[in-house]
Amino acid sequence: MTKTAGRLTRRGFLASGAALGAGLVMPRWTWAGSQSVAGAGGTTPPWTVWDDAADPVVAGVIERGEAPAVNAALRGWTKNGQALPPGLPADLRDFIERARELPSWADVDKLRAAVEFNKRRGTYLGVAYGFVSGMMSTVIPHEARAVYYSRGGANMKRRISRTAKYGYDIGSLGAFHDPAGEMIVTSVKTRMAHAGVRHLLPQSPHWTGVADEDRPISQRDILVTWHSLPSSVMRAMRSWGVRIPAGESEAFLHCWQVAAHMLGVRDEYIPSSWENAEEQARLLLDPVLEPTPEGRKLADILLDLGADIDRTVITRPILESLTRYFLGDEIAGRLEIPRHPGQDEMLALMWPQFVRAKEAGLLVPGAPEIYWVFDEILRRGALWYLGEGEQLSIEIPDTNNPDYP
Repeated sequence: MTKTAGRLTRRGFLASGAALGAGLVMPRWTWAGSQSVAGAGGTTPPWTVWDDAADPVVAGVIERGEAPAVNAALRGWTKNGQALPPGLPADLRDFIERARELPSWADVDKLRAAVEFNKRRGTYLGVAYGFVSGMMSTVIPHEARAVYYSRGGANMKRRISRTAKYGYDIGSLGAFHDPAGEMIVTSVKTRMAHAGVRHLLPQSPHWTGVADEDRPISQRDILVTWHSLPSSVMRAMRSWGVRIPAGESEAFLHCWQVAAHMLGVRDEYIPSSWENAEEQARLLLDPVLEPTPEGRKLADILLDLGADIDRTVITRPILESLTRYFLGDEIAGRLEIPRHPGQDEMLALMWPQFVRAKEAGLLVPGAPEIYWVFDEILRRGALWYLGEGEQLSIEIPDTNNPDYP
């Protein structure tokens, strides 16, 4: 618990109360070595850990007024095997060179095998990342508040485009293991953006007025978001009746295990198997899902952004029905998403039929490659729309949200 001169701070007390309400305050954090990729357990709760390597370096960049120049220099750094541009501050360059190294336990064969999973299930991944993970983020209080009050909240289309790039890069053919891939760079830039938010948000009286933590984006918060992605995606696919070979399932998990490490999560917290991931999701993700005023506003913005793509086909009511189906009545109700009788039931009936038809199509020789081509066209089109035709680059923020209501 946070202390000042031997006394509890108000926010420290609130943080403990919120953690207790979420079932997170325990006599001690016990995550066994067999449950983590580190092979060694730890007793330090993840809600008391941030990023000791990135935070002071990025804070220094922001305080020295170097963020704009650094962001401009790093826009051209996009590929895993690419050298860093000249002119970066020495401390930042040293950090990036360390942070871009894959963990010793990364298995290149599994990373390559994940490509096969992405080829065959790219459509499901796109839907799950958007309607399951994306909309779920609005009922994760810490994440919703961090997004809303940080710089990203001032331009949600831009913010979503950067999130979409992360999802695109981790599902691309090169991802982590190919020098021409981009996921290492995307991960390091995301890690630095997180560090920037950690430095800036505590300076916002708007965020501090509602926050139940002293600093945002703890390791627990990153793990909660992590589980809203691979863990929730796998839950969704199982509920849709998608049968995934064990090797592909393990490869998909491994890709996300590497992603967690590259975001600065301690290896002792990263689940070693789907079984352990599910156990950790029940501990960290499930208890915290709760709407906030900020989350409801973000959900409203996201639904409008989606409808803006093509209002003649993808209307807001259709997006609302899809959200209700993929996230369930409880979360849809919490987000105050209206029901659309008839349409809700029709979409709930159509999606399982689509999944069955697509799964049957995978048995046709060459079908996965054909599916991949169409999925790739859709993904690139979505990125182009969200990025308004410009190159997407995840950057270090230098301000909080200047104009939220």
